Amino acid sequence: MKASELTELLGRLVETRLPAFVWGPPGIGKSSIVRQIAEERGLEFLDLRLSLLDPTDLKGIPFFDPESRQGVWAAPSFLPKEGESRGILFLDEINSAPPAVQASAYQLVLDRRVGEYELPEGWSIVAAGNRESDRGVVYRMPPPLANRFVHLEMEVALEDWKAWAYREGVVSELIAFLGFEPAALFAFDPTSKEKAFPTPRSWSFVDRMLKSGLEGERLLEGISGAVGREAAVKFVSFLQVRDRLPDLQAILAGEMPQIEEDPRVLAILVGGLVERLKDSTEPEVLDRVLRFSISLPGEFAVMLVKELQLAGIRVEESEAWGEWVRRYAYLLK
Repeated sequence: MKASELTELLGRLVETRLPAFVWGPPGIGKSSIVRQIAEERGLEFLDLRLSLLDPTDLKGIPFFDPESRQGVWAAPSFLPKEGESRGILFLDEINSAPPAVQASAYQLVLDRRVGEYELPEGWSIVAAGNRESDRGVVYRMPPPLANRFVHLEMEVALEDWKAWAYREGVVSELIAFLGFEPAALFAFDPTSKEKAFPTPRSWSFVDRMLKSGLEGERLLEGISGAVGREAAVKFVSFLQVRDRLPDLQAILAGEMPQIEEDPRVLAILVGGLVERLKDSTEPEVLDRVLRFSISLPGEFAVMLVKELQLAGIRVEESEAWGEWVRRYAYLLK
């Protein structure tokens, strides 16, 4: 299930407080989606990494209450307590937790309580974990616990990642590269012994490196440490064509410079124009860019429009849209 589809379905499950379990390989953004759902709905978000907990961390520590002359459990302080609060309790890496911790989580998911603690009514439970086929440290989930969840499997989709990247202000060259080399977005091989490999999460590290000002050999080594040597070499080679770009500000001003037909140059050009149009409030600038795109090879003109739409720019409202559609309608069928 793509991220956009998962977000919609998981949001409905949260609203109805049905426990959900999100499965998927490492680094694809499972926790980010759950956090996003909480933020969009104004909910609190509590992320518990169960693989780091002991059974007593959830159930609490028993002690003797001299007033009642009974043994009681001291509820953990990190769990939500306010009766009127609303949020998502995110049980991450639940199937990486030892069986004794899973048993405590079992009661929390099943009864919404554990020991003396009871989860407030306004809270939903969402769990996540890697699949057994991912070769991580995972324990088989007991069927009674598994049966308490609605199970959803997440997959990587380039278009969803691009939409996220535009919202988050990811460097345009990185978006362009992954559009040019879509297989490089996610290349996880559970049988490989390589420590670094490309995932949406590791590419976000690369975005931060680029924004930090790293250059040259240091940049290559840093990127290799995040996504692996092969992907890093491809990306750095891709960046080397930046000097062959035309003046993007001139295009925004209405000029029609000559453009190289190297697909790498055209891919970075499209990304650069989208980045600048995101910051523009003048409708005339969008008109100029759409008219300029008519001079591009058809597939890149269509790519530009699709990228603009992913970035939330309403190209249909441009005066040049009708002219663009008449020119490229055959490619949109």
